[in-house]
Amino acid sequence: MDNHLLSLVVPAFNEERTIRAVLDRIFEYLPDVHEVVVVDDASSDLTPEVCHSYSSQENRVKLYRHKTNQGKTAALTTGFAACTGSIVVVQDADLEYDPSEIPNLIAPIKRNVAEVCLGSRFLAHRAGRVLYYRHYLANKFLTFINNILTDLNITDVETGYKAARSEIVKNMIIESSGFGFEIEFVAKRKKIAARITRSRFPTTAVRTKKGRRLG
Repeated sequence: MDNHLLSLVVPAFNEERTIRAVLDRIFEYLPDVHEVVVVDDASSDLTPEVCHSYSSQENRVKLYRHKTNQGKTAALTTGFAACTGSIVVVQDADLEYDPSEIPNLIAPIKRNVAEVCLGSRFLAHRAGRVLYYRHYLANKFLTFINNILTDLNITDVETGYKAARSEIVKNMIIESSGFGFEIEFVAKRKKIAARITRSRFPTTAVRTKKGRRLG
């Protein structure tokens, strides 16, 4: 019997065109998801209205709103604090990442062989979204610098797919702002003496020592 409760955190800013499709795909591929925490970062379009309408039909969708735009990191911080599940996954609201990958992403955590899993767009063995070449080079450069500083063999430091046990993200001390969270999340593996393994799926699994705080 699976006793894990899955919480998804969806930071959203002006995503009225895609947010409903993302929510639809979440419930299509994850029918047993415990909750979906959408954090609207002061959108100026109809994103909050779309989410509110959706939540009126699906009570597992929980909407939080920032009065002023604070950036993705602040939205994630709000979402992590609100989660009540045992596993937390970050799901972007723009359809760049497909929720159908989440069962593979969280599999190492559910098997108790990892506390954190990082998705990678460069380990996939099947078709995926084509990246702009300049974005690809920039990401590879940032990943290279990150690996030198942390002595970790990460393949995709800027990936948006991250899964972790809830106690880890809730105790995380986040100091960056905007999109800096992506790199900070990976860099703090060193601080918690993380042990990293790779699954056959396009993810990188991270195991931490019990009792170590991620911050």
